[in-house]
Amino acid sequence: IYHPQQIEFARLNLNYTVMSKRKMLRLVEEGHVNGWDDPRMPTLQGMRRRGYTPQSIRDFCEKVGVAKRDNVIEVELLEHCLRHDLNLCAPRKLGVLEPLKVTISNYPDGQVEQVDAVNNPEDPDAGTRTVNFSKHIYVDRNDFMEDPPKKYFRMSPGREVRLKYAYYITCTEVIKDEGGKVIELICEYDPQSRGGDTPDGRKVKGTIQWVDASSAQSCEVRLYDRLFKTPDPDKVEGGGDFTDNLNPDSLQTIKTALVEKSVIEMQTGKPFQLERVGYFCIDPDEAGSAKLVLNRTVAMRDSWAKANK
Repeated sequence: IYHPQQIEFARLNLNYTVMSKRKMLRLVEEGHVNGWDDPRMPTLQGMRRRGYTPQSIRDFCEKVGVAKRDNVIEVELLEHCLRHDLNLCAPRKLGVLEPLKVTISNYPDGQVEQVDAVNNPEDPDAGTRTVNFSKHIYVDRNDFMEDPPKKYFRMSPGREVRLKYAYYITCTEVIKDEGGKVIELICEYDPQSRGGDTPDGRKVKGTIQWVDASSAQSCEVRLYDRLFKTPDPDKVEGGGDFTDNLNPDSLQTIKTALVEKSVIEMQTGKPFQLERVGYFCIDPDEAGSAKLVLNRTVAMRDSWAKANK
C-alpha cells in the first residue's frame, strides 16, 4: 500500500512587507495601496505589473528552500535574483529622469546623425540599434555638478565626459535662471571621438547617458520602493498598528522624464534597462492611455550582493 508523504513547511516571510492575506486586504480596503495588483504588493499580480520575471521568482524560491520553522527572508535576496535575470535578458535603452538641456555649440546646425547602441552586452545575439544624435540633447541633472568634489568624474565646467555610444563633450558655459537654477549647459564636442575612440588614444573616466532632444519620448515614471519603512512592520512603538510603519515614500512620481523613442515599441510589462538608472517596464494598466507610464522594477544598485561577497 502506498502511503502519501506529508510535508509541512512554514510560510515564506519577507522583510519590509506583509504576507498575511488579512493584512493585505486591509491595505487594499483602506486605500493604502491601489488594489491587489499595486506594484508594491507581494502578490503575483503586483509583481507581474512591476516587471518581475517568472525565472527570478523561481531562482529566489530555490535559494530560500523549504523550512519548517518560521523565518524572515531579506527582500534584497529577491531583488538580487531579479537583477541577475534581467541583466541577462533585458534590452538596454537610454533615458533621463531629470532632464537638463545641453547645446553642443560646435555641432552643425540642423544635422542629425545616428549612432549605434548595444541592445544587451550580455547577449551578443541581441544585436544593436540606432539612436539619433544632434546639436541639442538632454542629460540627467544628477550627472552635473558646478563645483564637484575631488573624485567626481561626471559633468562639470571644463571637464570632459563621454556620452555613451556618441562623443566626448566638455562643458564650456553654464546658463541659469533668475533663481540661480541651472537650466542649460553649453558644451563643445570632439568630432573624432565617436564611439569612445580618439586618434590620440585618450580616455575619460566619466560616461553618462543622454537622449536626443528632437526625438525623445516624454513619459511619467513611477519609482517604487519598500512598502514599509521598517524591516518588521508589526513592531510598532507605543502599541500602534502595523499601518503606522507604512513608508510614505514608497511611490514617487516623475512626470517630466525623457526616454529614447524606441521605448514606445516595447511590449507592455516586459522589463528593460534604462542604462545607469534601473530596470523598468511599461505599466499595463496605462497601456491604452495617451501618456507613456513606466514602472520601476528595481534599481541598479545591488546591496545584497555586495554584503554577501
